[in-house]
Amino acid sequence: MLYLFAGDDAQNKLEAYDSFIKSIPEGTEIFFVNHNSFNKMEFERFYSGAGLFFSKSAIFCENIFEREEMRDFILTKLDQIKDSENIFVFLEGRLNKPVLDAFRKARAELNIFELPKEKKEKFDNFLLANAFGDRDKLNLWIYFRQAIDKGVGMEELIGVLFWKIKDMILKRNFSKFSEEELKGYVTKISYLLPEARKNGRDAESAFEQFLLEAF
Repeated sequence: MLYLFAGDDAQNKLEAYDSFIKSIPEGTEIFFVNHNSFNKMEFERFYSGAGLFFSKSAIFCENIFEREEMRDFILTKLDQIKDSENIFVFLEGRLNKPVLDAFRKARAELNIFELPKEKKEKFDNFLLANAFGDRDKLNLWIYFRQAIDKGVGMEELIGVLFWKIKDMILKRNFSKFSEEELKGYVTKISYLLPEARKNGRDAESAFEQFLLEAF
């Protein structure tokens, strides 16, 4: 049995999730897994057989899709997970359509909680780009954290920063940076996400480190 609780309406999502936890029958062996405690070999045991002392287990996986390698691993195992006698429950933030479609294909029970569009405050990505262009380290970090809190994706932030630096080079705007510095930043940004994935690093942490160490 497979369940998903996801979306950016944290309050209603967590209320439904907590209610589901309380509905688990007595005598069920319960496990909680997060991105710090996740282990592939241990997780495989959850869907490959019953517990040692209990006939059925419930495995609650909380925000493990924040790590790309964990997300990709789980998505390849959904068919085996759904056929397990155990209960698997995933608690995540906002997920993209391919991930949701994968859960639908696995016949999961989807519980999606999204805030109404009018309640969502869109972040102005150019605040981040302009702070970088002004060599304003404090506001650069502040705007980065604001963007993350509002759910802006890494690809979107890196894209606008890449555009800003290329624009400065094309316009020969070297009042705050030398041309050599700007070209170096373009190269670093181009390889930032691929290198993070290759080394198993969290994309958000890799980008934040780049911003903090840029100047």
